Amino acid sequence: MTNTQHEGLDLSQVPELAAQLRVDSIRASTSAGSGHPTSSMSAADLLATLMSRHLRYDWDDADAPGNDHLVFSKGHASPLLYAVYKAAGVVSDEELMTGYRRFDERLEGHPTPVLPWVDVATGSLGQGLPDAVGIALSAKDLEKAPYRVWVLCGDSEMAEGSMWEALDKASLYGLTNLITIVDVNRLGQRGPTDLGWDLEAYQRRVEAFGARAIVLDGHDLDAIDAALAETDGDLDKPLVILAKTIKGKGYPEVEDAEGWHGKPLPEDKAAEAIDGLGGERHLLVRGPKPPEVERAAPEVGTASMPTFEKGEEVATRKAYGAALAALGDADPRIVALDGEVSNSTGTGTFVEKHPDRFFEMFIAEQQMVAAATGLATRGHIAFASSFAAFLTRAADFLRMAPVSRVDLRMVGSHAGVEIGADGPSQMGLEDLAMFAALQGSTVLYPSDGTSTAALVQQMAETSGVSYLRTTRGEYPGLYEAGEEFPVGGSKTLVESADDDVTLIGAGVTLHEALSAAAALAEQGTRARVVDAYSVKPIDAEGIRAAVEATGGRVVVVEDHHAEGGLGAAVLAALAAEPITDLRFSHLAVDGVPGSGTPAELLDWAGIDAAHIAEAARSLLEA
Repeated sequence: MTNTQHEGLDLSQVPELAAQLRVDSIRASTSAGSGHPTSSMSAADLLATLMSRHLRYDWDDADAPGNDHLVFSKGHASPLLYAVYKAAGVVSDEELMTGYRRFDERLEGHPTPVLPWVDVATGSLGQGLPDAVGIALSAKDLEKAPYRVWVLCGDSEMAEGSMWEALDKASLYGLTNLITIVDVNRLGQRGPTDLGWDLEAYQRRVEAFGARAIVLDGHDLDAIDAALAETDGDLDKPLVILAKTIKGKGYPEVEDAEGWHGKPLPEDKAAEAIDGLGGERHLLVRGPKPPEVERAAPEVGTASMPTFEKGEEVATRKAYGAALAALGDADPRIVALDGEVSNSTGTGTFVEKHPDRFFEMFIAEQQMVAAATGLATRGHIAFASSFAAFLTRAADFLRMAPVSRVDLRMVGSHAGVEIGADGPSQMGLEDLAMFAALQGSTVLYPSDGTSTAALVQQMAETSGVSYLRTTRGEYPGLYEAGEEFPVGGSKTLVESADDDVTLIGAGVTLHEALSAAAALAEQGTRARVVDAYSVKPIDAEGIRAAVEATGGRVVVVEDHHAEGGLGAAVLAALAAEPITDLRFSHLAVDGVPGSGTPAELLDWAGIDAAHIAEAARSLLEA
């Protein structure tokens, strides 16, 4: 069959489309020499029924506000997704055969938003459904739009805790616009999955998390169609369709056979499979049109940001909350998420003023980042906050954000040994390194209320993943209200024409550096003090000028492990153009801290004023 146009298919015609999807999955992966055809073939009946009869989508306008959203949480089944795009007429057969998994082509091994029909990148399993929760939240609570969010999941990824976090939050927020289809084909990469075809066990788990489960044969088109049609009515719970399928369905030689995961069929077997499936087809199929939805441009005003007096003691976490609430007053796109610590992170101020734009994710940091990712794909400016230490749980979700090409604003409070008596489990000492390692990220570390408010405002306008590190304790204001803090800049707080050494700090260690400079001055040593509030991008030019002006002597101090933080950023900046006679001292946290007062712990770590002054004197004596 070739070049037949349909506006939706009669159910009797769907087998032909399903066969085409299987054939094209085989053809594309065999042509590329890699891919996951058997994982695609198991779900072909599900996707053929969905895209031809239930997915409301204007394929000529990927940005149509009424479009349903299709998320492939099992991103390795990309041959199937791209075969769907071919059937819709937006990817040509030539591109499918010559562009799949090739360098500098858009049909990548796992789908990414380089394609306009893809919302989020899903190559890392356990992320598509959590991201989809954010998209569904946007539709239900923010956009008030009628679109549905369909998610195809694999059974292997149902072993990920993040999938159950997602179902839990979907139930909590009543996301009846979220439909999860689990392709239970029994086999993972190594062999059988932990539950195999125990559909009753899956059903019990799904229902325990507050969703409705429908168990069916994933190759019975009548049953599939009836289950998908349930979404046309009023659902009272999120719907999960548990479809028992056969991996490699359509080619008996590989059906339910181990050892074929992630392997293309050799050319001879591919030819045999395609012949057995009835040969190549080139059906063009488009399902129902989306409803007409008007999307009004948001009315964005000018934010009246909070001000803090020089000398006024304020915790930067509290200043963050005040600044975020002020941004929310002016811009309806601002939304906030938190991990059940909003009364500590400062987000509570936003919650009080804008409860309709706040989403509590409880102690589920992976889901918090995923929901923020989904919300960001819908044009919202999402700020997500928790203790810096706990954001490390979501490292993989953060890593995928640049791949998904989304803008995320992350805020980590209670960082470093400065938090005191809570002890090492609560001390974020790896966060700067984690965020700095992300592609295109921005890492900011303010020291007072004024710099915090300015940097929060900068974050709202910054693309990519940005991270703001805040402190628990209250510290005196160092800057006059209205001071500007451009990303990539630094501030010099103490300097003279004949300074002997440069002290570089950020956040709490900046205050310690200022105390050290005062102590050194009493002994006749002049220290220049630099606030490196922008850790990435670092102010390489400004820092280099300061170090050169002080004879190459520099002390960098940070409440963070030595690896990947402020010291590493400064060293990289200085290494770009080596400084003659560089004498570098790096003070950072080494070892596992315990409980104590902030002063005791800063002293233990060797990052307080006394140790900074000692390091400076050692450089001068060298």
